[in-house]
This record gives sequence, C-alpha cells and structure tokens, in this order.
Amino acid sequence: MKFPRFPSVTISQEMLDEAVKLVNTVEVKRTKASPFDTLAGILGELAFAQFLYGDLRKNNVGNNKGKSDFRDVEIKTSAFPFSTTLHLLVREEYKEKRKPPFYVQIIVDLKNTDTAEIHAGRQAFLCGFATSEEVDRAPKKDFGSKASDSGNYECFYIPIAKLHPMKDFSTALFSTNIEMQDLF
Repeated sequence: MKFPRFPSVTISQEMLDEAVKLVNTVEVKRTKASPFDTLAGILGELAFAQFLYGDLRKNNVGNNKGKSDFRDVEIKTSAFPFSTTLHLLVREEYKEKRKPPFYVQIIVDLKNTDTAEIHAGRQAFLCGFATSEEVDRAPKKDFGSKASDSGNYECFYIPIAKLHPMKDFSTALFSTNIEMQDLF
C-alpha cells in the first residue's frame, strides 16, 4: 500500500532483530497502549535513522533514556493499521518533562488491530512532524488502549493530515540551525 504524502521504510529482519535485542534495555514502566509498545518505539527510531541517514545504526536507542530520541527530535511511534485519520500523540506527562523542537510521527503498519506481533516486511510510515509549540497548542484526549476504551492518561493530539510533510523536515531543521549530523 502506497501513500505518496507519507514516505515509508520497510522493516527489515535486521531492524527487527536489533529492536528485539534492545527491548529490555529501554522498556519504560508505564501504562502501555499495546503489548509491543516498546518494540514499536524502537522500530520507529530505527526507521527514522534509516530514512534520515540511510543507516539504521545511526541512532541513540539505549543511550537516550530521559532525553529526546535524536537530541532535538522526539520520535512518536504507534503500531496500528495505517490510516490517514490517525494522530500524532504526545502523552501529557511526557510533554511536561521534555520540549524537543520537533516531534515526528511514525506508524508501523499492522495488518489489523488484532495483530499480536510485528513482522519484517511491514512498512513504517513517516507521517510528518510538528513543532513543540504546535503540540503545546493541540487539544488533549484519552485515546484508550488496544485493551480498553480508557488509557488513564491524556495525549495532546494532531491529526497526521495536519502535520508538516517529511519532505519539509530538512528545511525546518536548518531554519533552527540544527544540522542533521547533530541529531545523532
């Protein structure tokens, strides 16, 4: 499935194997929306590295606990069947702790909502980006989880159709005097 506005990275077996190795290192003890939140988050960071640098190994996974994923960029990843009606979600308590200049939304495309695993060959869609200020102005809502209508936490949310397209990401970085090599 192709969506021209949303570039994608194919999740390779190498990427999946690397992510599985890192799950116990980076797992955060908090309410989870799905049983593979941590794995999806790692895959999102690896997909972003592959997209930005052409090399999934240029990442900070496991070395950035308590910090943004790529110094000035926070990667927000959801594993869900891709749809243009999904949202960039930033948990309220997370946003209070950190203010990276940019948030990038990645959706790891699942076959359906009942999928219990993420497999190589699936697409990671880079849906777009928002600035910290845009997230600050976004409305809040409890989006629930795959197991319940309530997640017991609220998220600031922006529809992915309203995010800045990834084709404009480099220009946005440069306009804030951030160089791509500085993110790693």
